[in-house]
Amino acid sequence: MARRRYQTGSIRKRGKRRPVWELQWWADYLTAEGKIGRKRESSILGYVADLTRKQAQKLAAEQLLPLNQGKLTPMATVTFGDFIERFFVPNALPTLKQSTRKRYRSTINFHLKPAFGHKRLCDISTLEIQTFVLSKFDSGSGWEVCNHLRNLMSKIFANAKKWGHFAGDNPASGIDLPEKVAVHERTALTREQVQRLLGVLQEPVRTMVSVGILAGLRVGEILGLRWQDVDLLNLSLRIQQAAYRGALGSPKTGSKRTLPLPESLAEALRRHYETSTQRDGLVFPTRTGGPYSDTNLLARHLKPAGKQIGTPWAGWHTLRRTHATLLSQAGASPKDAQAQLGHAHISTTMDVYTQPTPDHQRAAVERMSQLVTNGDELAVSHGESPLGSLIIQ
Repeated sequence: MARRRYQTGSIRKRGKRRPVWELQWWADYLTAEGKIGRKRESSILGYVADLTRKQAQKLAAEQLLPLNQGKLTPMATVTFGDFIERFFVPNALPTLKQSTRKRYRSTINFHLKPAFGHKRLCDISTLEIQTFVLSKFDSGSGWEVCNHLRNLMSKIFANAKKWGHFAGDNPASGIDLPEKVAVHERTALTREQVQRLLGVLQEPVRTMVSVGILAGLRVGEILGLRWQDVDLLNLSLRIQQAAYRGALGSPKTGSKRTLPLPESLAEALRRHYETSTQRDGLVFPTRTGGPYSDTNLLARHLKPAGKQIGTPWAGWHTLRRTHATLLSQAGASPKDAQAQLGHAHISTTMDVYTQPTPDHQRAAVERMSQLVTNGDELAVSHGESPLGSLIIQ
């Protein structure tokens, strides 16, 4: 790497009619390979008629001060598109899960490269990314999509800096998003709806849905479940792998876990085992022995069954929300639900999956009221404010 040294620059007169003072100096830059190069730069200080050489030298010293203090970072010459294809795709994507790789690739091809592919990394500003994200909101993209765009841009620049292709501050770290507004209501099945849904489904989808509701597994974990991970004797279930679009891999980060197996679910799995023709591989194999497609199961079985019982919104995530909600109604603690669902953060369990139900909420309020009133109406004594007039903060 070229050695950085203190520079005074070179000042010369340029032009004949109206000559100017021109400053020349050496500037560092990042090559497309991530190495430091050095090139000659120049700028105009002013007209010779307006500045003496000494005044021009003073202006030159002020202009070169940030460079000599080490406050200027080398500019990158590699474009966003070239960095993606030459470095990010071959070095970052292989470290991710297949589902994440597919989503990143789709986002890059359809959103990021058309907007930034021709620009140098060093020329992409925070304001430009902010404008890009807000334009996606205006065109109808949801909050989650725009948040994904912001996070992926941040990851790309973080890797560019880590690998020596970008030396500035991450321009995506300061992007703000509008307030998150739910586009649709998250719902969970009631106990009656669960019974009706199981009543209209055929095997093996009925048992798959039972596993989702009673064990809280993700659809990929259900489809990747192996008989060796099902302990019908000790009533436990090990989550060791998951299926995605027909391929088997590890479950989400931190989601490997051992779960208690309810007796009713164990009985359903015993019946399924007795009728299964493949007992040494997947619990729910296709004819060829591989995993089912979750999208095909949803379109051909789960959605039609949901419409039949009056719950057209029912999907694979609905089963997990139902499991979390029923766990809460059964008295399980939030930590128990978090461990059961395999969430890294308890806020996900509480805010996304556990849905309040009116009857259960009313019963809880009535129980609270009994603790205060003992079943009698509140008597308001003289000199005291009635309980209902207290300001609740």
